[in-house]
Amino acid sequence: MPDVRLLGEGFSAADELAAFTAAHPEAGGIVSFLGQVRAEGGPQAVEALELKHYAAMTLPGMEALAAATRARWMLDGLLIIHRHGVMYPGDPIVLVAAAARHRRDAFAAADFAMDHLKSQSWFWKREKTAAGWRWIEPRLDDHRDLARW
Repeated sequence: MPDVRLLGEGFSAADELAAFTAAHPEAGGIVSFLGQVRAEGGPQAVEALELKHYAAMTLPGMEALAAATRARWMLDGLLIIHRHGVMYPGDPIVLVAAAARHRRDAFAAADFAMDHLKSQSWFWKREKTAAGWRWIEPRLDDHRDLARW
């Protein structure tokens, strides 16, 4: 079964990945992606990021994505953790890890899951800069990435 979690608080990516790796000793490859709030300088620097979601759809949607990912590739394990709420530069937002007997399945599964989370997810994102809060839409590149699948 995939491990899918929606969290309103922070998490340790290192601890999560260590536990995931230990749980899948049969895997020949484990691929992970950690998304975090960028710590940029300058007038457009992100001071905070907020993710809002519709609770009735978010976790079921994440679970359906995990099931679709598992059905498409031969995986020994899949981990999807996504935060919501207010986060600050350096805070983790999302962790996706895929364990497989062979690396290509792990790479493809993690990439597929992230492309869907990035552009077809159940989150509304806004960021705060010195100019105030503004809503963020998926970029054209995010939609192109999703179209590959």
